[in-house]
Amino acid sequence: MELDAQFFMVAIPAVLFAGISKGGFGSGAAFAAASILAVALEPGQALGIMLPLLMLMDVANLRPYWKKWSAPDAKLLILGALPGVALGAWLYTIADADVFRLLIGTISIAFVAWQMGLKLGLIRAARAELPLWAGALAGATAGFTSFVSHAGGPPAAVWLLSRKLGKTPFQATTVIVFWAVNIAKFVPYAFLGIFTAQTMLADLFLAPVALLGAWLGVKAHHMVPERAFFALTYVLLTLTGIKLIWDALT
Repeated sequence: MELDAQFFMVAIPAVLFAGISKGGFGSGAAFAAASILAVALEPGQALGIMLPLLMLMDVANLRPYWKKWSAPDAKLLILGALPGVALGAWLYTIADADVFRLLIGTISIAFVAWQMGLKLGLIRAARAELPLWAGALAGATAGFTSFVSHAGGPPAAVWLLSRKLGKTPFQATTVIVFWAVNIAKFVPYAFLGIFTAQTMLADLFLAPVALLGAWLGVKAHHMVPERAFFALTYVLLTLTGIKLIWDALT
C-alpha cells in the first residue's frame, strides 16, 4: 500500500463521505468508505484503515447525541453483536481476500436494495413490536456484517425501525451501539494483524478529514434534505459492489 496521490484521491472523499454519514446524514452508509477503499486496496487494508477513523467519528458524535438514545434497545443490540463479531473474526482466520471482496460487494448491493425497497414501499418496518429474540438476532447480524465490512447499520435498523423511534433517538441509538461494537472489533482486528504501520500512518493523515465529515454530518442532520446524498450513496455502492464481486469471482 503506497500513501501516494492516487491513494489520497480515493481515500479523502471516501472518509469525508463516511464522516458525513456517521454524523447522522445518510442512514448508515458510512461503510461505503470501506467498500470504495476495498476496490483500490486489499480488503484487510481497507478495513484496517477505516476502523480507527470510524471510532474517531464515534467519539466526535457522542456529544451531540449524548443520552438521546433508547437505552434498552442499545443494550440489546450491543450484547447481540458480540457473537457476530466473534464469528466475523473466525471467518477472517480461514477465508482469503476474495471471500471478503465478495462479502463486501454483496453487502453493498444489498444495502442499496434495502434502501430502495424502503423508499418504494416494498419493504416496510414492522408494524407490531418485534420480540426480543429478533433484536438479539439483529444485533448478531450487525456484529458480523460490521466486522467483515463495517456495514452493521441495516440489520440494526430493522430492529430500531420496528421500535418507532424518532429521527434523533434512532440516530443516537445507532451512534452508541456502533461506538461499542467498534471497540469490540478493535481487539480481534489487532490480534489478526489487520492494523499495520501503514494503515495507522494513513489514519494520522485522514483523521482531520474524518472529524470534518462528522461535524458536517451533524449539521446536515438538522438542516439539509438527504435526497441528493442518498442518490450519490446508491450509485457509489452499486458500482463498487459490482466491481468487488467481479474481482472476487474472476
